[in-house]
Amino acid sequence: MLSVPSNLIPPGMKAVHVGAPFLSTAIEELKALNPQRVFVLANRSSTRFLEGDGKLMDELQKMGVLAAPMCTSIGMGGGETGLLEACDKAYKCGADCVVTVGGGAVQDAGKFVRLWLSTKSGEGATVKGIQEASSRDPMPELPPQIAIPNSFAMAEATHVAGLTTNAKTKSGVAHPSLMPTIIIYDATISEGLPDWVRFGTAFRGVEHAIGAITHPKANDDIRAQALNGLAILNENLNLLVENPECKIVQSNVYVGGFISVRALNRGCYPALGHLIENHYSARFDVHQGSCSGIMCARMMHYHRENSKEYQDRISAVFGDASVPAPRLIRDLAAKLPGVSKNHNDENVTDEMLKEFSRWEFDNHIARLNQLSPKEFRTADDIYGMLAEPLEKL
Repeated sequence: MLSVPSNLIPPGMKAVHVGAPFLSTAIEELKALNPQRVFVLANRSSTRFLEGDGKLMDELQKMGVLAAPMCTSIGMGGGETGLLEACDKAYKCGADCVVTVGGGAVQDAGKFVRLWLSTKSGEGATVKGIQEASSRDPMPELPPQIAIPNSFAMAEATHVAGLTTNAKTKSGVAHPSLMPTIIIYDATISEGLPDWVRFGTAFRGVEHAIGAITHPKANDDIRAQALNGLAILNENLNLLVENPECKIVQSNVYVGGFISVRALNRGCYPALGHLIENHYSARFDVHQGSCSGIMCARMMHYHRENSKEYQDRISAVFGDASVPAPRLIRDLAAKLPGVSKNHNDENVTDEMLKEFSRWEFDNHIARLNQLSPKEFRTADDIYGMLAEPLEKL
């Protein structure tokens, strides 16, 4: 089993535990942090690991630090209504520490909750209020967060937090102080995950690496780190297809994903894929892991001539420098259960894709061209990229 190199743990994060039992590790870390009121935020699929005799909620109750009943209001993509509900619940109970158990939306929600707790505001939480809180200078010390992921999206390893507004747009905040305090990677709580969640979020790690490797702002050090993460992910994703519940393989996927997203977070976030896929996910209710499966290889194909040197290194990591990297990424996505089916994408028609491309061009073209190795000159360039037949890559 691999571990996260200590030199890659970012400022503000005290420890990353890989393969450690989440319950005893969380209790030990909480004793060191010494909070008075712990707020637990989880997705519904994780509650079976947290409730019952001797489990986390019971242990927190015995310690006298449980602030409130478990909050499970966060939906896929971090919907605005559920997020603000969590912020208000945590504030009302006077929480001074947050434990987040679940996928990327839950991990990001923990960051938003910590921001709102630090405002000392007596008013109800709003997206605008949270965003204003993220721009304070100096930023007050935020309550600690123990992040316990049950999938592989890697939100817990960044200082960025995203949400989906009620208007079906993607929004969010970013600040170095949002970095979770402790991460505990325990594959036990991924048991029974649907394929589209397990492999979709794992494939996001591949895209994090590719985004860093091909990013116009990347340097040699960032690219070397991302290539290392990509190599770990490629090896272990293939093993995961053979044995989806293997805890050692899943732990290695966590490590590869952490290395990759930390490379991306060193001045290259967001990558081209993140920006477009966040918008696509919010607009069409498509899981972001499936967005990666739908778009990652197509985006690489679009800017291949401009990023060929770096894409050739990606091909080498996959063991065949003679094959174009977009084709190798396409083929990897096709192997992964759930990802290859493009979950929920069947309802996105060609006309909807054209309209989405026009909207991207009209509203975000300057940002897109900062992130893309190849310029987009028209909305048709965006549409042509997103509609490119995968079999032609």
